Amino acid sequence: MYGQQQSRFDAPTVSSASLLGQVLGITGAGFLVTAVTSYLTQGFPAGFSLIAMLVGFGFLIGISATRRNPGLSMLMFYAFTACEGIGIGPTIGHYIRVDGSGVVVQAAATTGLGMLVLGAVVFLTSFDYRKLSGIAFGALIGLLIVGLISAFTHFLHPGLYAWATLAVFTLLVLVDFGRVRAGGGGQNAIELATSIYLDAINIFLALLSIFGGRSRDD
Repeated sequence: MYGQQQSRFDAPTVSSASLLGQVLGITGAGFLVTAVTSYLTQGFPAGFSLIAMLVGFGFLIGISATRRNPGLSMLMFYAFTACEGIGIGPTIGHYIRVDGSGVVVQAAATTGLGMLVLGAVVFLTSFDYRKLSGIAFGALIGLLIVGLISAFTHFLHPGLYAWATLAVFTLLVLVDFGRVRAGGGGQNAIELATSIYLDAINIFLALLSIFGGRSRDD
């Protein structure tokens, strides 16, 4: 009886192509929300952005907590993407002031194109990229530890850390698209979109750092 009740709330079985369409649609709309809110909050103080990121973390937890209510879960997702936009708004504003808006456009376009290419690689090859999830998770933990240590000791150049971030989240994109191709693995479209959204945001910020650094070296 318990198993029957639990199955009612599992992610519905859909084709990988249909699931991919749902995930890309939700992710794309989330990026639009982030782009608008980041544009509107470029001049906000850093403290306000930090608060927005903390609030966004609460919405992030709420996405999975409300998975039985897709409408509410979707609302949580868009609230989270809005908070992300507020959180990165001052960062984007900084790059625009220092390097010009072209750097931001370049980073955003490269991120979008890269995500499409990585998705195509996953769906057009036979390898099961979910097998790399353990490596990807370990690399993510290592990246977080290195970033935390470097924040206090500055032993790692920001450019190198940006490239490491790009590599780790590129691997995570392959893993997450692999989950989509496999039908979600128990995750619904909103949860999958959240994972891919987070991958892309981190790739965008890494590229912003890389391209911004290059423009200052020229």
